[in-house]
Amino acid sequence: MTPKRKTYSTDFKVKVALEALREDATLAELANRHGVHRTLIAYWKRQAFEGLTDAFAGRSESPSERSGEIEKLHAKIGELVMERDHLRRAYRR
Repeated sequence: MTPKRKTYSTDFKVKVALEALREDATLAELANRHGVHRTLIAYWKRQAFEGLTDAFAGRSESPSERSGEIEKLHAKIGELVMERDHLRRAYRR
């Protein structure tokens, strides 16, 4: 029977990734300190760095921009449902 994978909380991942970004210690030292493999720490560090890059690049949309897009998508879904129903009725004749 294979052992279950260990899952880590988001808070723990953030804490370790921030320590890795500070580069006060090597990945091997952080791995020993926290009991996590160094490749996993490197992966969390890369994810954190990419997230920071996206945050400062202005790529994130405000909630109001998203809600406008969501409303457009809901309207399109309504149109497609009506078209599907119309074609379904026409096909049955």
